[in-house]
Amino acid sequence: MKPCFALTTACLTTACLTTACLTALAVNATDTTNNWIDKAPAAAVLPGKGPVQDGDWFDQNWRARRTTFRQRAVSDRSALVFLGDSITQGWSDDFGNHFPKYRGANRGIGGDTTRGVLFRLQEDVLDLKPAAIVLLIGTNDLGIGGDPADPADNTRAILAAIRQLDANAPVIICKVMPRADGAMTNALVKIQKLNRRVDEIVKADAKCLRCDTWSIFGDHGTATSAEFYDYCI
Repeated sequence: MKPCFALTTACLTTACLTTACLTALAVNATDTTNNWIDKAPAAAVLPGKGPVQDGDWFDQNWRARRTTFRQRAVSDRSALVFLGDSITQGWSDDFGNHFPKYRGANRGIGGDTTRGVLFRLQEDVLDLKPAAIVLLIGTNDLGIGGDPADPADNTRAILAAIRQLDANAPVIICKVMPRADGAMTNALVKIQKLNRRVDEIVKADAKCLRCDTWSIFGDHGTATSAEFYDYCI
């Protein structure tokens, strides 16, 4: 399922990515080896658990985005890194001046999963020595048939990889937003299970903040076309 690349910017900004939330962040990360591949890697190559995204459209987007990331690696050094899937990619690389006080680096790849993020975390994020990391990932894991426990465990592994390199790196992990049941059977139930599991992971890390990007949308009981125009993310 090909995800959309749009999200109402005002809603996400209101949810958590405010001046007060971001001011609490500081600079930290570690620089080690690069990890590159010019197409989306197969399941046998990816770390973590659960199904993986595939298809020509995803290979093309993966290659295009990671080529852009390499081209921007120097200019994005020490930036506030936004990491995720199409919701993040949809902000564009300059974030449309929505966060004027911060120099943001967009590391979103539409269609990506927690396993994809684990694979590219070092080169795309940690090698930048980011000021902080904002992570929103997991909806595609569920959308392609994954059990909520798998992206939750992979999210734990993502945070552990960050902590292995820097115990004090500031991290915000956003809650997965609602999506319509038409795009995924029992979507809201699965997303709420995933969010609860990640809540516990965040609680165990004093340097990690939880961004409630569920309630601002989830109170509707489902995704709405005004916020997610094609009911998928």
